Amino acid sequence: MSSVTLSGALFVFAVLLTIDCLVEARATSGSEGFVPKVSSKGQNAAGTEKWAYVDVRPQTHMFYWLYYTYHPAGYENRPWILWLQGGPGASGCGYGNFELIGPLDLELNERNTTWVNSASVLFIDNPVGSGYSYVDDFSALTTDVEEITEDLLVVLKAVLAESPEFETRPFYVFGQSYGGKMGAHFTRRLHDEILLGNIRVTLMGFAMGNSWISPVDSTLTWGPLLYWMSLVDQEGYDAIQRSAELTEQAADNGQWQAATNRWRATEVVVALRTNNVDFYNILNFNVPGQSRSTLLSSDFGHLFSGSKAGDPLDELMNGPIREKLGIIPENVIWGGQSNAVFTYQEVDFMKPVIDVVDSALKETALQVIVYSGQLDLICDTKGTMDWVQKLTWSGLGNYNGANRRPFTKATDGQTEMFVKAYNRFKFYWVLGGGHAVAHDVGETAYRMFVRIIEDMDV
Repeated sequence: MSSVTLSGALFVFAVLLTIDCLVEARATSGSEGFVPKVSSKGQNAAGTEKWAYVDVRPQTHMFYWLYYTYHPAGYENRPWILWLQGGPGASGCGYGNFELIGPLDLELNERNTTWVNSASVLFIDNPVGSGYSYVDDFSALTTDVEEITEDLLVVLKAVLAESPEFETRPFYVFGQSYGGKMGAHFTRRLHDEILLGNIRVTLMGFAMGNSWISPVDSTLTWGPLLYWMSLVDQEGYDAIQRSAELTEQAADNGQWQAATNRWRATEVVVALRTNNVDFYNILNFNVPGQSRSTLLSSDFGHLFSGSKAGDPLDELMNGPIREKLGIIPENVIWGGQSNAVFTYQEVDFMKPVIDVVDSALKETALQVIVYSGQLDLICDTKGTMDWVQKLTWSGLGNYNGANRRPFTKATDGQTEMFVKAYNRFKFYWVLGGGHAVAHDVGETAYRMFVRIIEDMDV
């Protein structure tokens, strides 16, 4: 073993040992007698936006931001949704809000395609440590989707206690990237909590957008996609597949930290073989010396290290938005703990949640929606289609045989998306979009969103 390899291995061992000790401290510190509470809150003058901190556990403070819909029918007659950003460690209140679906863009101009036009939208900076959410000590960070779900349940209960008018409104969970993995797990658990009488909310279903549901299936299909799109030759394809298969091998052996490490190594191979293709849109490349768009650091942002100095979203969230909200503690920097969030989730990162999706289809009446931008690499469409075929749901055969319907733009007649649906399961192929379809093809994504919450594709 070379000295470089040895030092790298020792570093990984040291990080894991530190995490193990802190997780043990988190488990043994306990929260007996602790009562979750809203510790601070605010709203705009019209009462159409509300935000708050919820102390979910000792040393654990989660931030949410709720927008009431602009729809002329009024929020009382419209659905509401929870948006979960990816990473893990990206900010829903930042990226999801100002980059994707919120009412204002990065320049604080009105967004015509905001999802608030049709539904009330709840953003949560999740897992704790993302965005404005923070912990007093890293030992309070979460380490898997189970712990993430527990925290989200506490926050949602607090939201409903503050805004009980939403209890009877149709509720959907939308998650992008790793947010889709977290959202699937959270929604399945929320369904059971409702049945137990532990929370009251009218849960309709969940949507997974370019989501990290089966990490190995995604990683194994990078090579073929890049080959078919002229981004690598046979030699490049073979190099990527060798690395991807080592990732698969680690996952098959239950070596989850090793799987995450090998996944990272596969990304490096892809970058070298493609001249730095953009993992979030394969028609773009990362050019040295050129600034990356803010969005590119939102999901899986750990791929690209570097300073956030000059990042327009960072400046917005730590400047004007912080001032508007008025409840952010002085010692809290938006995004300041995001890297640690991912580090603490590394062992869980490559674990699939196909079984969770399967359970929702087999054991609940929830709507289960998948949507995928065709130009994404990190959570590519082929990998998504592959994990769908691993479902043991009895309706899979009927879904496979269902008609795949096209939708065209009214302006020029060009096809913008396809959908295939059977019973409560729906799959949307979004053309022209990459990892974040609401960013890349906002009008198409908005039309898809309306179809989902109106349950138009059955």
